[in-house]
Amino acid sequence: MSRGKLVLMLHAHLPFINHPDFPSFMEERWLFEAITETYIPLIMAFHRLKNDGIYFRITMSITPPLMEMFANKDLQKKYVDYLGRNIELCHKEIERTINEVPGSQRLAKRYLKELEEIRELYLSCDGNLVGEFAKFQDSGNLEIVTCNATHGFLPLMTHYPEAINAQISIGVDTYRKDVGRLPKGIWLAECGYVPGIDSYLREYGLSFFFVDSHALWYGDPAPRYGVYRPVITPENVFVFARDPESSQQVWSAEVGYPGDSRYREFYRDVGFDREEDYIRPYIDPSGERCNTGIKYYKITGKDVPLNEKSLYDFDDAKKATKEHARDFSQRKREQVRRLSEQFGGVEPVIVAPFDAELFGHWWYEGPLFIEELFRELNGDSEVVPATPPEVIDSMEQVQQITPNMSTWGANGYNEVWLNGRNDWIYRHLDEGTRLMIELARKYERTEEKLKIRALNQMARELLLAQSSDWAFIVTTNTTVEYAVNRTRSHLERLLSLYREIESNNIDEERLNTLEWIDSIFQGIDFRVYAKQVG
Repeated sequence: MSRGKLVLMLHAHLPFINHPDFPSFMEERWLFEAITETYIPLIMAFHRLKNDGIYFRITMSITPPLMEMFANKDLQKKYVDYLGRNIELCHKEIERTINEVPGSQRLAKRYLKELEEIRELYLSCDGNLVGEFAKFQDSGNLEIVTCNATHGFLPLMTHYPEAINAQISIGVDTYRKDVGRLPKGIWLAECGYVPGIDSYLREYGLSFFFVDSHALWYGDPAPRYGVYRPVITPENVFVFARDPESSQQVWSAEVGYPGDSRYREFYRDVGFDREEDYIRPYIDPSGERCNTGIKYYKITGKDVPLNEKSLYDFDDAKKATKEHARDFSQRKREQVRRLSEQFGGVEPVIVAPFDAELFGHWWYEGPLFIEELFRELNGDSEVVPATPPEVIDSMEQVQQITPNMSTWGANGYNEVWLNGRNDWIYRHLDEGTRLMIELARKYERTEEKLKIRALNQMARELLLAQSSDWAFIVTTNTTVEYAVNRTRSHLERLLSLYREIESNNIDEERLNTLEWIDSIFQGIDFRVYAKQVG
């Protein structure tokens, strides 16, 4: 009988957003929504699987900015307040929906129960979500991989090897601090790869990474098994490539499972439906409308206007997750049989990577789908869930290939992060990098505590400016003003620190403020930029 392995990979990432100088800040809700709708529901799903004795293996990146935000005490307090307000809103909705569409009150009660369970879990672990995920790594069910420090786009840093080295080094250090061990693998931000990056990974003991399909399709030499077996680079680092079939079945807006009419409609939320006076305490203090997570309607149909959507039925949606999990598992069995026959009995490896926030945030039922998928595959003799280290350990032979330059963005290369809308960013990032390297080498041996603090903060500002999220947001034309402001603010702070350090006139009061606001990587050492690389 044909047999293959399925590597399900979830990439959990958000940019570092921390505004302790404001009691509330709209973009901080990105984190709060993701914790409520994705991260904790995944933890709960993993607990149910483990408690039921279901065999499951899953791989997940938790990026350094996300780890830093999880551990941030100000954000933890704001998140508990956020949950409290939403729980209060649920109580009000239960009263309000008594005389509304039949079934809406049942949903309001469901949301209340969910939020109370989420708060209970969050408080029970004292906000240590990395620790909660790490428990599943300790039990062998989850492989947590790292990411480069601030999700910087590495293909556009190749002319400053020190910048790539710093991104990888700090990513590994953050993982070690928060998880308590060294990572085995890495998710390169945006799957951004160019030949040579694997040498940095090898240096830091990282044994595998992920790429998009065409990185192997156009690799040198051509891969014998396409994207369905890991390969190894000249630097002896394993490469796992995305399976396009799995991506289409789950991710596609046209034919993917999340578009089923029974699933919950993301864009219809009481944050937009209710009267201003009623909803004001539960949206942004500016009065700007936003999602609350309380949604009463289902997709109904792709061409159905928002105001004509039908009432959501969770039981129907749960049936859909079972159907789709069954369909996906059957498609994987058929794929394994087909590939195994093509490969002369060699075991195919199907890699299915996704943004973690698809499951729960964008696709409310996504965590249930994952749970049902593992229940479907439990004891399966054809498709066996596996983590990358398990796959590597099972391989007797591996082909050496140099992958092609690639990303998992639109059209597969750099254009999402480098185009006419955002290309202005990079000359400033390059200049900031040059200045950082210059001062790191000049003051590598300094023992002046204030100067060391300023240099460390300068490194933080550079790293935060390098986040690939800002260029992505500008391209997608979403919260452009915020992304542009973040880029400019970090670079302006970097330049100001540079001038103060060079003039030996450091404004300690202002430095205190920057250390408070841009507080990522408390243990950073600017000397990482002094290292001779390449």
